[in-house]
Amino acid sequence: MKKIVFITLSLLLAVSFWNCEKDDICAEGTPTTPRVIIEFYDDANPTVLKNVTNLKVTESVQTEGFAFNGVSKIQVPLRTNDIQTILHFTANGDDSDITNDNLDEITFNYATQEVYISRACGYKMTFQLNTTDGTVLTTDTNNWIQNIVISQPNIENENEIHVKIYF
Repeated sequence: MKKIVFITLSLLLAVSFWNCEKDDICAEGTPTTPRVIIEFYDDANPTVLKNVTNLKVTESVQTEGFAFNGVSKIQVPLRTNDIQTILHFTANGDDSDITNDNLDEITFNYATQEVYISRACGYKMTFQLNTTDGTVLTTDTNNWIQNIVISQPNIENENEIHVKIYF
């Protein structure tokens, strides 16, 4: 009788461990919703990277944004609950003198797709820039941005350049 009870308890214990899942903790380094990667180039020499100085990037409905200085590549988030994000790229926008600010507006048009990662991590969003009007530069009399090229319309990770801006 003791053997039967021991075997039954052992089997129940073994089955309970066998059915356990890993801890529901999203591992650090798990890919999440990617940001759009933008690289800046010299308009006069399109193959040469060009650093931006005192650049401020804000969403059109926000006052706070991201400041960049002395870099040729930036990462900017897109709205996940929409099909469009309007960003203001302000040259000389990251200093106290607002009289020399030069704001250019770029509209990113895209489709979104939810991608399941795991039970612990949930979902991430990926973006597909529209083929006809993925990025639209609002032109004015004083644009500092001269051209925009989409180099990778599928924004699925942050390992590649998605958009190139020439200035």
